[in-house]
Amino acid sequence: MFTTYDFLQIIIFLGLLIGLTPVLGNYMYKVFTGEKHLMSAPLGWLERLTYKLVGVDATEETNWKTYTFGLLLFNFIGFLFVFLLQLTQAYLPLNPANLPNVSWHSAFNTAVSFMTNTNWQGYGGETTLSYLVQMLALTVQNFVSAATGIAVLLALTKGLSRRTTDKLGNFWVDLTRSTLYVLLPLSIIFAVFLVGQGVIQNFETYQTAHTLQGAQQVIPMGPVASQEAIKQLGTNGGGFFNANSAHPFENPTPLSNLLEMLAILLIPAGLTFTYGKMVGSKRQGWTIFIVMMILLLGGLAISLYGEYSANPIFGHSALMEGKETRFGITNSVLWSTSTSAASNGSVNAMHDSLSPLAGMVAMINIMLGEIVFGGVGAGIYGMVVFIILTVFIAGLMVGRSPEYLGKKVEAFEVTMAIIANLATSFVILLFTAWAAVSTLGLSSLNNAGPHGFSEILYAFSSAAGNNGSAFAGLNANTVFYNLLLGIGMLIGRFGVIIPILAIAGNMAKKKITPVSTGTFQTDNWLFVSLLIGVIIIVGGLTYFPALSLGPIVEHLLMNNGITF
Repeated sequence: MFTTYDFLQIIIFLGLLIGLTPVLGNYMYKVFTGEKHLMSAPLGWLERLTYKLVGVDATEETNWKTYTFGLLLFNFIGFLFVFLLQLTQAYLPLNPANLPNVSWHSAFNTAVSFMTNTNWQGYGGETTLSYLVQMLALTVQNFVSAATGIAVLLALTKGLSRRTTDKLGNFWVDLTRSTLYVLLPLSIIFAVFLVGQGVIQNFETYQTAHTLQGAQQVIPMGPVASQEAIKQLGTNGGGFFNANSAHPFENPTPLSNLLEMLAILLIPAGLTFTYGKMVGSKRQGWTIFIVMMILLLGGLAISLYGEYSANPIFGHSALMEGKETRFGITNSVLWSTSTSAASNGSVNAMHDSLSPLAGMVAMINIMLGEIVFGGVGAGIYGMVVFIILTVFIAGLMVGRSPEYLGKKVEAFEVTMAIIANLATSFVILLFTAWAAVSTLGLSSLNNAGPHGFSEILYAFSSAAGNNGSAFAGLNANTVFYNLLLGIGMLIGRFGVIIPILAIAGNMAKKKITPVSTGTFQTDNWLFVSLLIGVIIIVGGLTYFPALSLGPIVEHLLMNNGITF
């Protein structure tokens, strides 16, 4: 039964999120605009040293093509580094469990996954990867992949706010500042807190315990807290352990559970405030925040309804299978909604055990392009895609040229926005159809019927949306899925980033039209309603047929006593 205590937990979570948004957002504004801020003195020397070591002129700005080239080159180098470390981990230090080298296809999938901020894991972390690989490969990518998303948002923001220029800033500067002043300090503070809560942080060998029945149980150790902090703050989501944040060594207490959920949405929410200040209108930032919050609350309400609804056929009033019994159903649902709303993908309960409606909400959150707060940076630039489509449609309705932030939205911007939107839907629908009719795709499926289809649909939605969570009934650690999901992650990440940067470059060249009585406002409740309508309509038209074959029909069948 949903209680007052459950309601209070949700209110506390949302209150903290709303209250911290302007605080962190204002700090990030100072960081990204080069103003003096809290960390200027203690870390300023490290920023300057970084530029000197890599030979970067921090004052030099570039056009969108050079910015994009630097981004792609950096990410490709990161991919190679993570890939090679996995292939050679048996010969490297900090491998107390003597784990063998990772197979080439799993190494490819994992390298792509962490490079694209997806953090999809087709393996069990404690039985597959050494301490060195977890730290030097995965944790490092947790920082820089998140910083890459922030850098893209900064380039887009400059393109929208500047006039008659082709300069979008410097990718290396944006990457460095995001990592050094935002992600690193927050992660250190959060990691220390997590250690205090009981999250382990050591380099000990795996421990052997004897159970009451006399059996032996191997208990993994490792540097967990340092990865856990950036895993949440960077909307990465990859767990040190296979059970992710359902494991007590990653999430030991109710307080750690609350703050880990908060950390998932903290930076994406704060960036809405940063965005508003950088484009010269806080109202624009709050408008985006409100749209994201409404969509989040709508999804949360549907998920709670699905989990707490009484089913007379099964004789229960709440679904406990796969839930986190330490924290309760509400915290499991709040986490599943938050982690799929952001491109995080961490779990404290098994999404495969969610009710059909709650599982559908998680899928829809991802399918919409991770815009319900979304990944760090990625959420807002994904939302801008829908904003462009909304002002274009509104312009057609009233018979005037569409504008956003005083700049005309023309054929090029609309084309790029559509390409960015189609990139993810192409992967989700086409790859799911391929797997659903392929022997290779069906060979590792755990469930039949609509739930089995949902497992496949969720996997490719997670890959294309760079989320990383899964309906774990599907064994995706096969050559077929490792390769296909890896390709899907690449398309879902860079098939959106490149059009976004192209939009930024083209918008930067335009003049800003002065506000007049005929200007269509994009910072009021009318626009909020239109934007939500476009998001729902586009998502519905694209994915409703697929959802009908999975969670929708499963919900109807479950109410008639049929499960899969």
